Amino acid sequence: MVGGGDGAFIGAVHRIAARMDGDYDLVAGALSSRPEVAARSAEALGIAAERSYDSFTAMARAEAVRPDGVEAVAIVTPNHMHAAPAKAFLEAGIHVICDKPLTSTPEEAETLAEVVPKNGARFLLTHNYTGYPMIRVARAMIAEGRIGAVRVVQAEYAQDWLTEPVSNRQADWRTDPARAGAGGCIGDIGTHAYNLLRFVTGLRTEALSADLTAFVPGRRVDDNVHMMLRFAGGARGMLWASQVAPGNE
Repeated sequence: MVGGGDGAFIGAVHRIAARMDGDYDLVAGALSSRPEVAARSAEALGIAAERSYDSFTAMARAEAVRPDGVEAVAIVTPNHMHAAPAKAFLEAGIHVICDKPLTSTPEEAETLAEVVPKNGARFLLTHNYTGYPMIRVARAMIAEGRIGAVRVVQAEYAQDWLTEPVSNRQADWRTDPARAGAGGCIGDIGTHAYNLLRFVTGLRTEALSADLTAFVPGRRVDDNVHMMLRFAGGARGMLWASQVAPGNE
């Protein structure tokens, strides 16, 4: 695992999912860019000291040549640190499971797409809600035509935790365009709403118009998003994502 050390959020979610499935064991990690946090986190998670790394580059190099090296790595870092670790592990021949979004800029995404993986290593991007049973049922019903033609789609994802100015580890990077990317709410949870819209309906977007707003004074990224969408075949869609919607945890 790259990222996911003490104080992180999404790394624990990936570890829980791995335990539930029973397909993976956590045996190595570069869990933090701070060596002392990386070492402390590795010890707490039962990772041997020799397989706790100070950097993702050191981990990729070392694990690639170990006879018992990792089969796959989960990248659970802030957005700006997705592309470089993914490239390093793919070139080392290690499968990559990367949390969304793909990267924080289109240029990084294009560069990553040009990487030639070693030994057939694969890149997998996680959108966790697509695994929910009810989502799968809805997708199947639409694909089978059981609800008729889809004409209008509405997707919403609302939170309230950024309604007021917040300063903590999770809020700080998510509201910093250098680490989160140009999009705030749209990149953090709007991606989930859009992914589900596309996944469930199978519709292909032809055009969209988005209004990205920062309601909290001084905030450098959006905290509320309204979007109108047009799909191939004539269907229309609406998407709302907000992290300033009181009453929505």
